Amino acid sequence: MNDQQLLRYSRQIMLPQIDIAGQQKITQASVLIIGAGGLGCPAAMYLAAAGIGHITLYDHDVVDLSNLQRQIAHHTGDIGTDKVISTQNTIKNLNPDVSVSAHKQKLAGELLEEEVQKAEVVLDCSDNFGTRFAVNRACVRNRTALVSGAAIRFEGQVTVFTPGRNDSPCYNCLYAESGEEMQNCATNGVIAPITGIIGSIQALEAIKLLVGIGAVLTGRLLLLDGLTMEWNSMQFKKNPACPTCGGQ
Repeated sequence: MNDQQLLRYSRQIMLPQIDIAGQQKITQASVLIIGAGGLGCPAAMYLAAAGIGHITLYDHDVVDLSNLQRQIAHHTGDIGTDKVISTQNTIKNLNPDVSVSAHKQKLAGELLEEEVQKAEVVLDCSDNFGTRFAVNRACVRNRTALVSGAAIRFEGQVTVFTPGRNDSPCYNCLYAESGEEMQNCATNGVIAPITGIIGSIQALEAIKLLVGIGAVLTGRLLLLDGLTMEWNSMQFKKNPACPTCGGQ
């Protein structure tokens, strides 16, 4: 790292859990973020600010006026712009040292497998269950750590899956795949800060995974009720009969 980077990341480097060695891991890391919306925006911005070396973004949508209430990487002048491009521009203004690959398309099939293989950590910031189950399957097959978040109304949740480690459960252990789409923000609404809180936690868990510090949320579902400001933590185990990871 050069002098400018040492100054930029000085408040992280002074943490004994991070130090120079941890910051070097961060600056050399490659992270895949799926979704540049309410969760993906704060997650991407905090990871970029922390100095993640390479961020790959996937989102097929464009910025709409209704997004601006919570998707903080986008601005009024970005309306009509691809979300991944808007997020990429925000990251570049925040930290030009971060390399960003922006892809305006849905991530699925062989391409999903390829991107998961290349990433050290995957952040699922999508807003539909079909994508979440597909990403989970790819992460289980490739034994790639997955940080999963969701937010709706005044509620948020986040957990971590580490396939192949710590007898980790997977997303399919927690939720059964029914083929039916469940509730989302478009039909039920969401308060803006909830997405920021959950997306920020996703970024923190990703950094902990990359550096190898602390106790990540593997086997724990962290739940937030924003109306009462109560946090709850629910423990769950690997399902031996899970159709996705049960045979591993």
